Amino acid sequence: MTIEMIFVLSLVVAAVVLFATEKLPIDIAAIIVMVVLLLSGILTLEEGVDGFSHPATLTVGSMFILSAGLQRTGAVDFIGKTLISVGKKNFWLALIILMLTAGGLSAFINDTAVVAIFLPITLSLAEALKVSPAKLLMPLSFSALFGGVCTLIGTSTNIIVSSIAAKHGQPPFGMFEFSHFGIIILCAGTLYMLLIGVRLLPAKEAEEDLRELFGIDDYLIELVLSAEAKSVGTVLSTSPLLRDVDIRRVDVYRDGQLLEEPADQLLLQAGDHLKVRCGLNSLRKLRERQGVTLRHSKNHDEITEESVFVEAVIAPGSTLDGRTLKQARFRSRYGLTALAIRHRGLAMRENLEEMILQAGDVLLFKLDRHHLEQLEEDKTFVLVSEVEYPTFRKRKIFVTSAIIAFVVGAAAFKLLPILLSAIIGCILMVLTRCLTVAEAYGAVKWNVIFLLGGVLALGKAMEKSGTAAMIADFIVDTVGTLGPQALVSAFYLLTSILTELMSNNATAALMVPIVISTADALGVNPRPFLMAVTFAASAAFMTPVGYQTNAMIYSLGQYKYADFLRVGTPLNLLFWVLATVFIPKFWPF
Repeated sequence: MTIEMIFVLSLVVAAVVLFATEKLPIDIAAIIVMVVLLLSGILTLEEGVDGFSHPATLTVGSMFILSAGLQRTGAVDFIGKTLISVGKKNFWLALIILMLTAGGLSAFINDTAVVAIFLPITLSLAEALKVSPAKLLMPLSFSALFGGVCTLIGTSTNIIVSSIAAKHGQPPFGMFEFSHFGIIILCAGTLYMLLIGVRLLPAKEAEEDLRELFGIDDYLIELVLSAEAKSVGTVLSTSPLLRDVDIRRVDVYRDGQLLEEPADQLLLQAGDHLKVRCGLNSLRKLRERQGVTLRHSKNHDEITEESVFVEAVIAPGSTLDGRTLKQARFRSRYGLTALAIRHRGLAMRENLEEMILQAGDVLLFKLDRHHLEQLEEDKTFVLVSEVEYPTFRKRKIFVTSAIIAFVVGAAAFKLLPILLSAIIGCILMVLTRCLTVAEAYGAVKWNVIFLLGGVLALGKAMEKSGTAAMIADFIVDTVGTLGPQALVSAFYLLTSILTELMSNNATAALMVPIVISTADALGVNPRPFLMAVTFAASAAFMTPVGYQTNAMIYSLGQYKYADFLRVGTPLNLLFWVLATVFIPKFWPF
C-alpha cells in the first residue's frame, strides 16, 4: 500500500464520517474533500473540477428542471388529487391508490418532488378517513423510493451510476433496463407495507388541528351574529352554531352585558356578541358561516379574515437546514414569527430562535393570505396545510407531458443520449413557457450539484491512486471465494448500510469504482454489481435521515427513530434477498 493510497483511503473514511455525522452540510464537506485532493496533487485541476461537467451532474440538474415543469403546471397534483379522491371512503383502498400512484409517478420524476406534492394531499386524505397521518406518510415516502428504481430517470442515483459506468467504458443503462426488477421491488414493497408495514406503524390518534399538534391553546374568538345567521331566533343549546361547529365554551353578550340565562332558554338575536373557545378546524368553519362575523382574538395575535395559519416542512438542503432561525434571519427575510416548531417528534414553543433546525422539522406560523404566494414560491419550505392550492399553469399540462414523453422516448429508443434529450426538454420547458427562466434556475438543487462535483472527484482519486483496485482485491480475496452471486449480495448489503448513514448519491459515486475494479479482477461482467449498488442506494428505509423523503415526513408524522427501524429493517432485508436472487438472473455474469 502506497502513501498515496493511505492518504486517499483516509480521506474516504473522513468523508464518510462527515457525511454520516453532518457536522458540515454534505455538499460543503464534498467540496472540501475536492479541494484537499487538488492541494495534495493527487488530482490535477482539470480532474478535480471534472465532476461539475460530468454527464451525471448535468443530467441530474436537467431532471430537476423537468420535474419542476410538471409541478408548476399542476400535472402531478391533478393526477394525485383525482386518484386519491377515489379512495376517500376506505382506508385500505386509499392506501393502495396512494402507494401505486406515488410509486408510478416517481418512476418518471424526482421522488422528492412527488412526496412534496403529495404531502398536503395525504394529510387531507388522513383527515377525511379520520386516521393518523402516520399511517399514510411513511407508505408515501417508501412507495416513492420503490417507484424510483423502475426507470433510469426515476432517481438521480440511477443516472449517477449509469454515467460513471459509461466513463469506465461500460454501456450506459437503458431507460427501462431497471424495470423488470424495479417492478418486483415496487410490488413486493407495496405488499409488505399493506400486509405488515402499516400494522407496525404507530397507532396515534389523529390530531384535531395544527394548534393541538403543536401544543398551543385554543382560540378565544368574538363573533357577531347578523340577521342572516341561521342561529338567530334559535335557543343557544340547540342552535345550528353549536350543532355544526365544535365549540367548547360560549358566552353571549347583548348590549355589552353578559347574559346569564341557561343555554336551553337563551334565545339568540341579531347583533349578539358571542365569545367562544374553539380549535383551528372550528375556526375555519366559523369563517365560512353565513351571518357570522369574526371580530377579534384575545389569544395570541389578532385573527382577521385575511389571517391563515401555515404548517411548513423545512425542505432538505434548504437555507434553514442546519441553521437557527436567527442565523437565517428568518424574521427579517419573511416578516414572520414562528409560533411553534415540531422537531423530531417534540413540540417546541420556547427559545425557537436559537434552536438548530433540520430538514423535516415542521414550523407553524401565522400570516396574511396575500403573503402566501411569496411563501409558496420559496424552496425553503414545503407547505402542507392551511394553504390554498397554488395557481397552476393548467393550460400547459399537455405540453409538459409531451416534453417528458419526448425525453423518455428519445432515450428509451436510443434516438438521443439521455443527457442531450434532457437538456432539449429543459429548453422546451422554458420556450413553451411551462417554466420561466428564473423558475428553471430555482428548480435546480445546487447542494446536490456541488455534492456530486465533490464526491465524483473523490471517486476519480480512488481510481487514479489504485485505492479502488486495492479495496476490490481485498473483497475478491474474502467474499469472492464464495462466487460472484455472493459478491452481488455483499455489495448490495454494504451499499444499503452506507446509504442509511450518508447520502445515497455519495454512496453510489464511491461504490461504482470499487465494483468495476472487482469485476475486472474476477474477469466477469460488472453489470450485476452495478445494479446491486444502484438498487441498494435507493433502499433507505431504516432511518429518517437515510433519504430526503424520509426526512420530510419524520416530524410531520410524529414518528420516532424506532418506527423507521421497526418498519424499515424487515423491508431492507426483504429487498436484500430479492436482489441476491434476481439480479444475477436479469443481469448474468
